[in-house]
Amino acid sequence: MKRGGSLIVKTVLGVAATMPLASAMAGSVVYRCPGNPVLYTDAISAKEAGDKGCKPLEGAAVTVVQGYRPRDGGGAASSSSGMRVDPADQKARDSDARRILADELKREQDHLAELKAEYKDGQPDRLGNEKNYQKYLDRVADLKASIARSESDIAALQRELAKTGS
Repeated sequence: MKRGGSLIVKTVLGVAATMPLASAMAGSVVYRCPGNPVLYTDAISAKEAGDKGCKPLEGAAVTVVQGYRPRDGGGAASSSSGMRVDPADQKARDSDARRILADELKREQDHLAELKAEYKDGQPDRLGNEKNYQKYLDRVADLKASIARSESDIAALQRELAKTGS
């Protein structure tokens, strides 16, 4: 589909969904005109249709579904150019973001240390409710998965901190 300043119009052919439209248009001829995008119209004469290379559609109703209209002036790019952030404010925001990431990293590292202490290299202590050995094995597998997830989270937080220049 072509995007840009022009209105995007999608056309959908369907007989069952457009019965009321088909009966309303019974007297007019709908033409399919070549191009990108393909144009379906009943607003031209037979001579104009022939000149443009349009072919008449017989027995098919046309439903036109309107797309979205792009904003004038480029959308988000133009709206953000009018709203500049003061460099001091931006520096404070960046500092806050780094602090939040560092706090979250510290919290996640503490959580990982707790998980590893409980895991004890794959030999955690059995709990009182784990008389069934399978419950113990399930808890060990859950601990191992939690450790892997926590290590992944720590790596992601460290990458994010590196992006912020800390």
